[in-house]
Amino acid sequence: MAISAPGVQASGAAAGYRPERTLRLPVELRRQFARRRTLGVLALMVALPLVLIAALQLGAGEDAGENTRVNLVDVATASGLNFTLFVLFATTGFFLVVVYALFFGDTVASEAQWGALRYTLATPVPRARLLRQKWLAALVLSVGALLVLAGVSVLAGSIAFGFGPIRTPVGVTLAQDEGFLRLAGMLGYLAVHLLVVGTLAFWFSTITDAPLAAVGGAVFTMFVFAILDQVEQLGSLRDWFPTAGEFAWTDLLQTPVQDGDLFRGVVQSLVYAAVFTALGFRHFARRDVTA
Repeated sequence: MAISAPGVQASGAAAGYRPERTLRLPVELRRQFARRRTLGVLALMVALPLVLIAALQLGAGEDAGENTRVNLVDVATASGLNFTLFVLFATTGFFLVVVYALFFGDTVASEAQWGALRYTLATPVPRARLLRQKWLAALVLSVGALLVLAGVSVLAGSIAFGFGPIRTPVGVTLAQDEGFLRLAGMLGYLAVHLLVVGTLAFWFSTITDAPLAAVGGAVFTMFVFAILDQVEQLGSLRDWFPTAGEFAWTDLLQTPVQDGDLFRGVVQSLVYAAVFTALGFRHFARRDVTA
């Protein structure tokens, strides 16, 4: 029969110790928000739509007005909502990929590089809880950055091009209320799909102490699959790539909406995200962070 010493729980932990009270999410979020890379990314999210508006207005000349063909750039100036769709389309393939990879890939590797990880665990914080809180913080920051980009695009685009309905590239007009609903669906899809590169970077972050290796490795991997996706000889094998369906959110512009690729993209992204996250937790549980 085990006898607990005074001030010690039966499990051996100090009296009053509760694992669920260690490293709460608001605490981790405050730590992440205080970092320069977080403030820098959010500043870029605000600045990018303004730069694109300036580029569109400076590039709008007489020659552009004579072009009767409807293309993405022409539709971008139809309204604030159209401009937001243009921004999302322009940033999906690279910029947002880097943002997700940065927030997820830097969260563990950077602290390991500084040597702060061992001291955090000495609090003591259970390893699984530490990793879970960092994963959730990275998710909040990534989705928050995406929403900031969309919000600034809607606001700045409406001021520059007017607050009107969505005009699709094929000439179909969607009312403002329906346009906002579809925009919300697009943002939801992107938030889920980009988890693929985010969780891949998160897994790499538990393997290496170099944040650049974790972030760069995830981005490079996604670019390799994006290049392979252009090889038509691979046939249906391309449908299983982690980059498959990255622009499926544009199906929400169709009337009626074609949701087949959207559903497949969400399910496939969640599967990839679950696998990469599980690999990250598995490796971190066995990792010697005191070295």
